[in-house]
Amino acid sequence: MEIITTNNPIELGKLAGKAAADLIINTIAQNGQANIILATGASQFETLNQLISDKRIDWSKVVMFHLDEYIGLPVTAAASFRKYLKERFLSKVPALKEVYLIDGEADPEAECKRLSGLINQYHIDVALVGIGENGHLAFNDPPADFNTEKPYIIVELNELCRKQQLTEGWFDTLDAVPTKAISMSIHQILKSKYIICSVPDSRKALAVKNCLENSIDEKYPASILQKHANCNYYFDKTSVSMLSQKTLAKIKNKEFSLTGE
Repeated sequence: MEIITTNNPIELGKLAGKAAADLIINTIAQNGQANIILATGASQFETLNQLISDKRIDWSKVVMFHLDEYIGLPVTAAASFRKYLKERFLSKVPALKEVYLIDGEADPEAECKRLSGLINQYHIDVALVGIGENGHLAFNDPPADFNTEKPYIIVELNELCRKQQLTEGWFDTLDAVPTKAISMSIHQILKSKYIICSVPDSRKALAVKNCLENSIDEKYPASILQKHANCNYYFDKTSVSMLSQKTLAKIKNKEFSLTGE
């Protein structure tokens, strides 16, 4: 586990993207392919840009899954995560070996079953994730289900989560934000060999504090990352602004130990 703090979101994204690229390249060298999970949202803009710009990666040897998608939202909608990944990532890199996107317009139960069957065939090497304003991991809002072993699940989106999507400009009104989504489960995310967690912005400061300085708790879903031995966090100076001076000093001196270690 390592915590990296940067001056701004652009630097954060470049560092996180470079770390992800190195892991993908090394995994391909060792195993012949790399299986990855990509997140979406504003926190991933610069990380994905860095990945796209890295010409060392042989994308024909990469299998990609993604974290979550709204139920009932057309792929043509501005907030669709399928649209996001197609436009911001997949259209800008050579064809991947396999791409498994969540179809939010399909029958939710059947889609969860389909995706679960697919991801069970792979060991995930690298997962890129973020932390929501309410501490969610993927769309696992509090109180998150830490116990289910299903890889993909149907979740209810709470009001704070939905307001975040509105504030970030993905929707015009709160009523337009869906109330349900398909999300990769906590259990499945934790099965990843390496996790890179990117969290820019002062809006995430309270969530960062809750998830790092509290014990692991379903009220703070991303606190579960404390259990993962190979999770590296990337923060900017605003997203760590609510951490205690004691915590900040430990991070600076690389002495920080999370509850789960």
